[in-house]
Amino acid sequence: MRLRRKDEERYRKGFQAAVRVDRRTKNLIPRLRAGEIAAVHHEDIDRVAAEGLIAAGVSAVFNATQSLTGKYPAQGALLLLRAGIPVIDEIGVSAFNRLRDGSVVSVEGNEIRADGTAFCRGKRLDLSDIEIRLEAAREAVSGQLGEFATNTLQYLANEPELITEDLELPTVRTTFAQRQVLVVVRGIDYREDLGTLKRSGYVSEMRPILIGVDGGADALLEVGLKPDLIVGDFDSVSREALDSGAQLFVHAYPGGEAPGSSRLERLGFHYDVVEGMGTSEDIAMRMAFEGSAELIVLVGSHTSMAEFFDKGRRGMASTFLTRMKVSSILVDAKGVGRLYRTQVRKRDLALLVLSALFTLGVIAVVTEPVRLLLRTLWLNLGM
Repeated sequence: MRLRRKDEERYRKGFQAAVRVDRRTKNLIPRLRAGEIAAVHHEDIDRVAAEGLIAAGVSAVFNATQSLTGKYPAQGALLLLRAGIPVIDEIGVSAFNRLRDGSVVSVEGNEIRADGTAFCRGKRLDLSDIEIRLEAAREAVSGQLGEFATNTLQYLANEPELITEDLELPTVRTTFAQRQVLVVVRGIDYREDLGTLKRSGYVSEMRPILIGVDGGADALLEVGLKPDLIVGDFDSVSREALDSGAQLFVHAYPGGEAPGSSRLERLGFHYDVVEGMGTSEDIAMRMAFEGSAELIVLVGSHTSMAEFFDKGRRGMASTFLTRMKVSSILVDAKGVGRLYRTQVRKRDLALLVLSALFTLGVIAVVTEPVRLLLRTLWLNLGM
């Protein structure tokens, strides 16, 4: 699908809008209002970021770097263009740093203007070109796989503790032993997967422990569930989630540096620190695994190789190794949803039996032959 005609005409003539600026796309998305321009510094925009920008209703995206480098088939640029959102790439780090958050800029072709003067120029992305580049990127993945394997082995050699050692955990109010654990990341298809698990009866029947990884806590609240634990650096966790009553665990890097603690201290929330290598998602899975959980169900996480590449080299290596460690009890939410809804639950079976008995009772009361038979049996038994 190409840009809609009215969007193409608007872009050709030029338009004005307020621009919101942040180097981290996930931090920018909650601040965006419909019609604003998103200015990001995001190489290879991933699907989750693009879907967030589309949902926010942005009128355009400025990127300091390349939205699609061709190293692997990152889907973000394609999704933005198909949604009719102009993307201007490679405006440069200098121009990006000079953009004032909330200021009004005008877009005329590839040129960005501020205060009536030319501010910078970029490269407007074309949908046809992006589709061709994506095809080439899919073919280039084989080379990335070799780098991925090398990086993973190097990571394991440098930091074997990820596999060989357990976390040093503070007191956890929730007992994991022999419980199922739902770990929620606000990533790929998280809304769909959470909705499926809830509708299937899995959540109400199994009552799993609910762990929100950063914004995953808000994902749980969106579907009417409250997290038991929140793990992460807390840069994208809402105040509502912090007030939900969940136990808060700040992920600290090896050595004790915990960037997320400053925000919680400023807001006056009590928290515990978990020090460990890898991502916050890795820490959440390891907490459940090392706590002897029966099963870990993962929502919104990375499943395809392209999604692993979206995490960056270091992130994908740690997550890959963590999944190796917890693989004996780890399942993806999509599989659980499909399997669980095919089962006949005991509650449903009991209701079916009760309904049948009730129906027989009604027939016995209103049908004369049946009443006569029951009366005869009663008299015989009484004799």
